[in-house]
Amino acid sequence: MEVITNNILFGLVLSIAAFEIGILINRYTRMPILNPLLLAIVLIIGFLFTFKIDFDTYNKSGQFINMFLGPSTVVLAVPLYKQLDLLKKNAAAILIGIFMGSVIGILSVIVVSSLVGLNGSVIKSLIPKSVTTPIGIAVSGQLGGLIPVTVLAIIITGIIGAIIGPTVCKIFNIKDRVAIGVSLGTASHAVGTSKALEIGEVEGAMSSLSIGIAGIMTVVIAPIIYNLASYILHI
Repeated sequence: MEVITNNILFGLVLSIAAFEIGILINRYTRMPILNPLLLAIVLIIGFLFTFKIDFDTYNKSGQFINMFLGPSTVVLAVPLYKQLDLLKKNAAAILIGIFMGSVIGILSVIVVSSLVGLNGSVIKSLIPKSVTTPIGIAVSGQLGGLIPVTVLAIIITGIIGAIIGPTVCKIFNIKDRVAIGVSLGTASHAVGTSKALEIGEVEGAMSSLSIGIAGIMTVVIAPIIYNLASYILHI
């Protein structure tokens, strides 16, 4: 096992293999709760725990996956480019929807967290839960939050959004393809967008647009909303 774990590609290969297994299971079962990313996380944790491999050993090469976060986000602009006419036609509604989604997402975190008695540093860490990881880390650092908590919150939010987002749209009879895409991208960033791309090209394009705009809006409004809410709620 040491020969395997000492290989510089160990963490990278393990991550890719776990995700591919997750994709296969998801395609076979067709169950939303069996999200490939969630399954990959469980498989990796189980493997490391079973063979008593510490996280630092895994992360020596596993961390290289972080390099792809930026480029993969940029690639999401491709389906958006194909839907430019639709974007122009619904520009005002899309921007208002993303803005309101971002504001409500931040406010809900602050209010619920204060009601359950979480301290300020944890609340600051949870505020950027709905934006993509690079932006979320920057926002959390700007607010003075805990980066590991932020990353965990972003992952969980994305997975939950991808799992229950389409079901919520069905329950509330939301059929507009633009609205579905905007809601998934604004609420659950790249993971939600991957689900939106599965639903359709329009949904994927609108979701990928929402990631970037929601991220920019969150950077601007998060400190303002937190400072105002902390004054009112005495956080």
